[in-house]
Amino acid sequence: MKSNKRFQLVLIKPSHYDDDGYVIRWWRGGLPSNSLACLYGITLECRERQVLGADFDIDIEAIDETNWRVSVEDLTRKIKAADAGMVMLVGVQSNQFPRSLDIARQFRSRGVQVAIGGFHVSGTLAMLPECDPGVQEMMELGVSVFAGEAEGRLEGVLQDAVKGELKPLYNFLADLPHLECQPLPIIPSQQIERVIGHTTSFDAGRGCPFQCSFCTIINVQGRKSRRRTADDIEAVIRGNVAQGIYAFFITDDNFARNKDWEALLDRIITLREKEGWALSFTIQVDTLCHKLPNFIDKCAQAGVRRCFIGLENINPDSLLGAKKRQNKITDYREMMLAWKQAKIMTIGGYIIGFPNDTPASIFRDIEIIQNELPIDILEFFFLTPLPGSEDHKTLYSKGVVMDPDLNKYDLDHVTAAHSNMSKAEWEGAYKLAWNTYYSWEHIESMMRRAAAMGNSVGKIKTYVLYFKGYHPIERVHPLEGGVLRLKRRDERRPHLPVEPVWLFYPRYFAETALKAVRWAALAIRLERLAYKVKNDPQRLKYMDKALTPVVNEVDSLELYKTRSSQAFLDQRRHIEEAQKPKLAAR
Repeated sequence: MKSNKRFQLVLIKPSHYDDDGYVIRWWRGGLPSNSLACLYGITLECRERQVLGADFDIDIEAIDETNWRVSVEDLTRKIKAADAGMVMLVGVQSNQFPRSLDIARQFRSRGVQVAIGGFHVSGTLAMLPECDPGVQEMMELGVSVFAGEAEGRLEGVLQDAVKGELKPLYNFLADLPHLECQPLPIIPSQQIERVIGHTTSFDAGRGCPFQCSFCTIINVQGRKSRRRTADDIEAVIRGNVAQGIYAFFITDDNFARNKDWEALLDRIITLREKEGWALSFTIQVDTLCHKLPNFIDKCAQAGVRRCFIGLENINPDSLLGAKKRQNKITDYREMMLAWKQAKIMTIGGYIIGFPNDTPASIFRDIEIIQNELPIDILEFFFLTPLPGSEDHKTLYSKGVVMDPDLNKYDLDHVTAAHSNMSKAEWEGAYKLAWNTYYSWEHIESMMRRAAAMGNSVGKIKTYVLYFKGYHPIERVHPLEGGVLRLKRRDERRPHLPVEPVWLFYPRYFAETALKAVRWAALAIRLERLAYKVKNDPQRLKYMDKALTPVVNEVDSLELYKTRSSQAFLDQRRHIEEAQKPKLAAR
């Protein structure tokens, strides 16, 4: 029977505000939202099953605010024109919560039903003894709060919304769903067209067995691995290829810890070979992945082109203090060289502000990384007590003052005091880390390493443009970057004034023009440097400490000469000596 009623569902992945209070939005955005893909896929499956009854159809609109404007008036008219409807704010992180609250307030004032989910809601409910003030404010506005994961649970929310009886709280944190044969994450192609490189995302698994104190994932997705099947992954890929999408970001916090990684990679390799599809992938891994037999080789065969690595720090004391026990500095060089040999670009995350850090130690550590570790790209973050993490819970329980503005919890702002550095010193050390690593001397070294190993100098050039340019030119972290910043006068934080037309637009257009000149100048200089390296007849003979094969190096590298590194090496030698009799007995 043909449907004669319509439920209008609007899924919104909010952005957040820049330091001037304007929404961060681009003509073409950066990283795609996996939360949006998951919710869209789950809703499609609900529509196919007619969970609202045979006479109800569900219209779905998916909006990623980092590349698509949220027009509250237009969306309200769409919802009011339907027989029922609602707005869902999905995948909301702590730094996006203030923007989410402002969006929710606008829709609620127009009588539209609103629900919110994501890491901030789930993390604070999981870790704090009482309700987070922002979450409480959401509930007082009449916004329905959803904690946990939506697979198998969304239909109940939709059914309540049709009746106009949304519950104040849906809490599924204690009941994490399995992932086998669940609705698959997908985003309409018109949304992906607004992402740089037309890249989409999916999660092959959730959960992490490690206990990093700064992480929120383990307290929301749990420490037990839950995985999609190879059939599921093939279906995700086929569904996206049908839309003309061939580039994917696998969002698992650590793909190498997925027990089915080999079966998944084998299936992808088969698709590439049998179908002839030029599939490419970006994955996230830990520093132990190279110890898995065939892992890196199969990643290369499957079309993995980039891997994000949670390097975090090169100080063993800092890693231990953050419960990042799985990171062993003695594995770093071997792991990075293995990725380089596979011609896969490595992008490392590095945290500034562990308790033992000082401006001098940070500068020294960055110089060691430059000289001795063959990583391609490094991105820096402030150590941040993210709501939902153990670090945040500890500071909260002790009554330690943290910045009340959640908009700053984007890993790019100082939000708590440091034991060794003032706020100004910490911010200065953070800026110094970026400027030191992306010095022109080191950029040339990065390009020469790529050329010597037969890797792409052009890719280094492109990624350096991205990571060197965003902070000084756009004043945002590179992970929040995009192409051509878009601003509107009326999309500013409510406590800040709306600027007059005669001031806002001339300044916006002048800023845009100046940024274009600065981007062009940076691109030209990088292009000239890349040309110089690619055309150097001695490029294949280049060698430095970072590219030197790993052989008995603990006495020759600065990486191992700090007091904490020596203590770590002594402990490792002690363990190895203790294991020798056991190995001999076998």
